[in-house]
Amino acid sequence: MLPTSTPLFSSDDRYRVRCAVPPAPDATLPLAYEPYLYLRPAHIALQHAPGETLFFYLEDHQQGQTVGQWPLIVVEHQAYSPWQAPFGGMQVAPGVPAATTRAFATAVHQTLVTNGVARVHLRAYPMSYDEAASNVLLPVFEELGYRITLTETSYTLPLAQSFEEELHPSARRRLRKCHRHGLRVEQETPLFLPLAYAFMQQCRQEKNQRMSLSLERLQALFRAFPNDYFLFSVRDAAGAWAAMTVLTRVSDEVLHCIPPASPLSWNTFSPAILLTQGLHAFGQASGYRLLDLGTSTLPDGPSESLHAFKRHLGGVASPRLTLEWRAGV
Repeated sequence: MLPTSTPLFSSDDRYRVRCAVPPAPDATLPLAYEPYLYLRPAHIALQHAPGETLFFYLEDHQQGQTVGQWPLIVVEHQAYSPWQAPFGGMQVAPGVPAATTRAFATAVHQTLVTNGVARVHLRAYPMSYDEAASNVLLPVFEELGYRITLTETSYTLPLAQSFEEELHPSARRRLRKCHRHGLRVEQETPLFLPLAYAFMQQCRQEKNQRMSLSLERLQALFRAFPNDYFLFSVRDAAGAWAAMTVLTRVSDEVLHCIPPASPLSWNTFSPAILLTQGLHAFGQASGYRLLDLGTSTLPDGPSESLHAFKRHLGGVASPRLTLEWRAGV
């Protein structure tokens, strides 16, 4: 593909594109930003993709830094970003000129096409993560012939705001009911993962839903990223679990949680609201900007009840786009 770095502009050698592959997938120059967890080589290695993994980096040789990246997995002339993660796509550092971002996207795409890729499948991060970069990249991909094949709504909680003040009145009443009955939020040890997984799986089955990850894969992620994966629960006054979720540190600004699991027997309390309050407090105290509640698309399809739940929590809607390019279309 690109075994060595290549100038991005013929008239200027400041910006270069580098393509790295395993066993040396990391950027050569220091990173000017913190990559989203799902774009890091160590996380992508755990996705166990069957094809070739390519890591395209945008390098600023004037500053001596890596200022962008786009990882892709190529399987039988089709490129995927991500292979198995909430999102993939391209990330650029703040301050990178729009023209440079456009040129980087174009260079990577043209390299894929030159090397026989006939289809590219890209699921981007929610636009609220970086609206400026999203507003630059979407027109570029559309100019290259990418088409939006799916628009999902992701809901985020701005952590600078008060959690309780943004709640729908019905959610606020249930939150206070949880407090009155002695329910409390706990950060659990990862040693409880097998029991917690069984609890979440049972809760999903009660609602005719299924888990998106296996226990083995979840345990592998907790082992590989002990500072990025957390287990949070709600326990009742007797210590029994009433709700459970997995919280992921996506970056130094963003936390992401999977839909909380809770037994139907707790529906009148909605302990997931209390659990979200605990995640909000954790993120706020730790200096994060956003808590991503995720989309409302479950493995079996969209869930209108999840949409409503996240709106009642004060979630701010943000598009998460899936784009696709096909040769000859």
